[in-house]
Amino acid sequence: MTAGTRATPILFAPFVWLWQLVTFILGLTGRLLAVVVGFLLLSVGLLLTLTLVGAIIGIPVLIVGFALVVRGLF
Repeated sequence: MTAGTRATPILFAPFVWLWQLVTFILGLTGRLLAVVVGFLLLSVGLLLTLTLVGAIIGIPVLIVGFALVVRGLF
């Protein structure tokens, strides 16, 4: 069996891309800094979401921040 890419259903492609982005950031910064950046993104995303106008940008920022924290801790 070859280790490599598998076909990802188009429905799951954005989640795979998000996870690859988070893994890339983690590889560049290290675990501790990734958790710190994740918490920073969580707080910025929360503040943007509270403004309702910024919710369009705030919710994805929250998701990326949460993914960074989870990936950095585990």
